[in-house]
Amino acid sequence: MALRISNRDARRLWLDAQLLSAAPTGPLDLADIIRRLGFVQLDTIRVVARAHDHILWSRNQNFREPMLEKCLARDRHVFEHFTHDASLIPMDFYPMWRRQFRRLEEKVRGWEWHRGMLDEKGRADICARIAAEGPLSTKAFDTKIAGKREMWRRPPHKLALDYMWYAGELSTSHRENFTKYYDLTHRVIPDRLRETVHSDAAQIDWLCREALARLAFGTEGDVQRFWAAADLPEVKAWTAANAGELVPVEIESSNGTWNAALALPDIEGRLAATPAPTSRLRILNPFDPVIRDRSRLARLFGFDYRIEIFVPAAKRQWGYYIYPLLEGDRFVGRIEVKSDRDKGELTVVALWPEPGVKWTGARQAKLEAELSRMARFVGASDVVWRTD
Repeated sequence: MALRISNRDARRLWLDAQLLSAAPTGPLDLADIIRRLGFVQLDTIRVVARAHDHILWSRNQNFREPMLEKCLARDRHVFEHFTHDASLIPMDFYPMWRRQFRRLEEKVRGWEWHRGMLDEKGRADICARIAAEGPLSTKAFDTKIAGKREMWRRPPHKLALDYMWYAGELSTSHRENFTKYYDLTHRVIPDRLRETVHSDAAQIDWLCREALARLAFGTEGDVQRFWAAADLPEVKAWTAANAGELVPVEIESSNGTWNAALALPDIEGRLAATPAPTSRLRILNPFDPVIRDRSRLARLFGFDYRIEIFVPAAKRQWGYYIYPLLEGDRFVGRIEVKSDRDKGELTVVALWPEPGVKWTGARQAKLEAELSRMARFVGASDVVWRTD
């Protein structure tokens, strides 16, 4: 019989697996946080802080923005590549990422918009310049778009750099003001990791096991979406081959229905050891791993969330960049907040409690405490309320 896991226990397992149970205080081990999360998604938008910085700050509020660049560029604790999106991944995971280089190289080569990139000689010339001059950004090159200029078209050198980065021929050396600098991979990735080779089957096994460990439980679709480095048929084949080891579970959703999922053999021990999450109120980023899988979010928490950055302003229900509010193991609302770093202000534009959530004075005090912490994080001296 399948192990039944109540909705509250499922929420707590998931939050604990993603490092949102304990209060975000204490000594900071940035590389360990990223390893335990599996990866941190990168995003350029900075309404308050960029997504990657905000995600890490949510796990430990001693984190400050310059620390992540040191982790990438100086300490080489992480490398940058593609999961479901551009992400920072623990450096030691590099040998298990080789199939992703191959998968993306094959995919990119077939994309229509990449057919205008430089030929093999042109790409070799780029590599020669990087070898001679050191890491370069796209700004160091000046190829032009041939023919009609269209919004989606990019210069050949940008397409070539993308292609070689996806294929693992080039790697991200560092970023300056979020601009990516490309270097030859052997100058970024340690020899011992580049020279370690695992079979495709071993890589798939690792990807599935490590995804399930970080999910605590999940469907085959959950496992596939975690890294987005294996296809669903590959995940299904893995679960079938390991059926005798994996634990069938039934997860109670927020509406009381039960859904089949899988877990690793340690699931009962994890259930017994999982603590109740801290009662503090947290402002989470829209790209936080607990928020990113909207289907899982809705199933477990009954929280219907969509980011509306690509929705025309007149059609938005909430706003351009709205932050979910997590209190304990419940999502209690959403907030629109912006920072003006030049003025040193963190501005609250709007606040929406979730239906059925009573916005008490104690809850308001928790929110104000979190806003004060967020203001310190981004260097703001004042929190300004401009809600209607």
